[in-house]
Amino acid sequence: MTLHVLDIESRDVTAEALGLVVNAETPRPLAELTITYGDERVTLGVLGASHAVTASAADSTITEQVSCDAIQAGGRPLPVSDSAGGYRFDSTTDTVDRAHLEQTADWLRRQATEVEGWICGAFPGDHTALTALTATREHSGGWAWQTWHLYPVDKGGVIVKTRSRWLP
Repeated sequence: MTLHVLDIESRDVTAEALGLVVNAETPRPLAELTITYGDERVTLGVLGASHAVTASAADSTITEQVSCDAIQAGGRPLPVSDSAGGYRFDSTTDTVDRAHLEQTADWLRRQATEVEGWICGAFPGDHTALTALTATREHSGGWAWQTWHLYPVDKGGVIVKTRSRWLP
């Protein structure tokens, strides 16, 4: 089971505070999942309502961090897209009603408990306060991963989704 109920308040409390930093040292995660394929691996880490990914393939390594600390670590505010050297990042930020937020949270919890290659961190205070990640190996080498960051508010919430692909 890769659903982790974390007894710690989330550090990242709004989507607006998120940033992206690539190829910087990543903080120690609250929970993590490593997926391997031969000598290649990807580690998915849940931070405080944010994430860190470390992927390796073909004697190369890349790190990605989406968090409120990413800008201070040399990154920039969360972009809609970014690409360089075989790496591609895309993100969306959607404000949703409570029903949509709850449906998404329920789906993510099911994925994390029923499907291999998923990890989900649940934070106290609201059952929809989640960070979820999944990754797959690309057929041509490298990795692809997706993340969901759910930020509940009174009558709904904000969902930040990211999709990354790295071909070394």
